[in-house]
Amino acid sequence: MFKFPKIVLAIAISLSFVSASAFAQNTKYPGVGRDATPKEVAAWDIDVRPDFKGLPVGSGSVAKGQDVWEAKCAQCHGIFGESNEVFSPLIGGTTAEDIKTGRVANLTRTDFPGRTTIMKVATVSTLWDYINRAMPWTNPKTLTTEEVYAVTGFLLNLAGVVPDDYVLSNKNIAEVQKRMPNRNGMTTAHAMWPGKEFGGTSKPDTQNTICMKDCKPEAKVASFLPDFARNAHGNLSEQNRMVGQQKGVDTTKPEGSTGKTSTSAPATSTAPATPAKAADGKADNKAVMALLSKNVCTACHGIDKKIVGPGFNDIAKKYPGKVDYIAGKIKSGGSGVWGAIPMPAQNLSDADAKLIAEWIANGSQK
Repeated sequence: MFKFPKIVLAIAISLSFVSASAFAQNTKYPGVGRDATPKEVAAWDIDVRPDFKGLPVGSGSVAKGQDVWEAKCAQCHGIFGESNEVFSPLIGGTTAEDIKTGRVANLTRTDFPGRTTIMKVATVSTLWDYINRAMPWTNPKTLTTEEVYAVTGFLLNLAGVVPDDYVLSNKNIAEVQKRMPNRNGMTTAHAMWPGKEFGGTSKPDTQNTICMKDCKPEAKVASFLPDFARNAHGNLSEQNRMVGQQKGVDTTKPEGSTGKTSTSAPATSTAPATPAKAADGKADNKAVMALLSKNVCTACHGIDKKIVGPGFNDIAKKYPGKVDYIAGKIKSGGSGVWGAIPMPAQNLSDADAKLIAEWIANGSQK
């Protein structure tokens, strides 16, 4: 009937593929998900670029920033952003001359004692964006737009970039960028692209030589975590999921006979640690360890060792059985009892605070 049956068949098959492809692209999977609403997309689309695209309309004064700073930031970063106790210092090491040149001179000194954030950061948008999405550390994304502008302005004031009476806003932030101490310290000349997108740089900014001789047949571990510190943050095997690359070792038990710590599977014995028995039997070890991990408590407190704050066992000895008192301190934070570094208030629920408090007050266990 057709003189060219193979050609006709090929065309038919091609049309069927095109039709199927169009159907797949234009038909939603029934019963699986839905399109995100514009409001939901906007809630996630919060990044601010160096050209300030994405920066919301708003403003905040240095004076307002100081109030917010002292209430929500100083406990970790110090009153003047100079603290090196909880995090690395934010402010220091820059001069008025750096603001003129856009290059921080102390970055070239091998004898300078440290590097602060303001010494290294090249764009003010980076400060704004990070504060907006990640601060305060214990309650991120809770600052208002005005507070983010204000805190950013306060930091810049501490660094001498803007005056005391300055009001930072989306309208003048580009002018502030022209005064950033290390604005000229960032380069794109890395020779990572073959074309001329970034000036056609052909020589890499690093000069490393690949060594493929005299290689060691096996890596040799030179040091180990001491036994007394293995369980300082609680049992790692109970804080990691049983899937994925890192499952966590059972740190309630000593190092294996091989002297190596496995990072891909738990220790031979997976028996859970002895649970901490509360008065009402609710504060089981596994549930509490999950809460401590979720609320980042073990970043500052060990079980029986002080890290930034006291160990949980030390708290239990000082306040045995005082569940309500400990729960109140967890919620409200405070300073002065255990040292100079204050604990910020926590935003966990009353029930979770009480569960942790019961576990501590009745003798937190490893």
